[in-house]
Amino acid sequence: MPDAGVFRALHEREGAFIIPNPWDTGSARMLAGLGFEALATTSAGMAFAQGLPDGCVRRDAVLDHCRVIVAATDLPVSADLENGFGDAPEDVADTIRAAAATGLAGCSIEDHTGDRDDPIYPLALAMERIAAAVEASRGLPDDFVLTARCENLLWGRDDLGDTIARLQAFAAAGADVVYAPGLRDLAAIRAVCAAVDAPVNVVMGLPGATFGVAELAEAGVARISVGSALARAAYGAFLAGAREMADAGTFAFADSASGFAELEAFFRAYCPQGVNA
Repeated sequence: MPDAGVFRALHEREGAFIIPNPWDTGSARMLAGLGFEALATTSAGMAFAQGLPDGCVRRDAVLDHCRVIVAATDLPVSADLENGFGDAPEDVADTIRAAAATGLAGCSIEDHTGDRDDPIYPLALAMERIAAAVEASRGLPDDFVLTARCENLLWGRDDLGDTIARLQAFAAAGADVVYAPGLRDLAAIRAVCAAVDAPVNVVMGLPGATFGVAELAEAGVARISVGSALARAAYGAFLAGAREMADAGTFAFADSASGFAELEAFFRAYCPQGVNA
């Protein structure tokens, strides 16, 4: 496990860093082997691996998953903890303390209620929830980076002004990082970064515009995640191969599959001594 503060330091240096999102031990170790400096869980990728839709995994199972990803490598891990598994600020605080006990270096808490008919918490309650999360995180024995998410843009509330106001409120409540998934142009990303006094996370890999690290860093972004994009890419290749077999009875998909030796090379260092000797 990395020393406390390593994860926070990534947000404080110049430029932007990529924090990719594995969904199991193997994907985490492959990302570590490629040189990434930190990892983040993906609630959707985790749920899909369990045959469930996003948002349908209970807190205890999510925390067990966090333990798996933390134990997979020596990299700091931040967790997607959705809405903190409860509406009340006290619920969120309890989730923060339980999450930190898994070895996580940080987490994100969003203002999505989980109710499609009323998807966003009122601002006053959303701020209380983040303030409770901040208080809990600052009472932990080790450094813990709290990210506050505004979900407006994912739920049909395409109001950049309100999104910025919410992110400003979350930063004022003490959030270490802010994040509004769904920003689709550089002008909006620049506006968020200029308006908020906290490091900004931006997600790439959603349908629509995609920007490179250099462009995002120039716009003021500190951290770039990819959410469920890697999991969806992997499952997309799986489905294409399975459909080819089912529909055509052919197996050409294997021509583009990763080689056995290439994959094994990522994992060999983790094999216990003496196994299969």
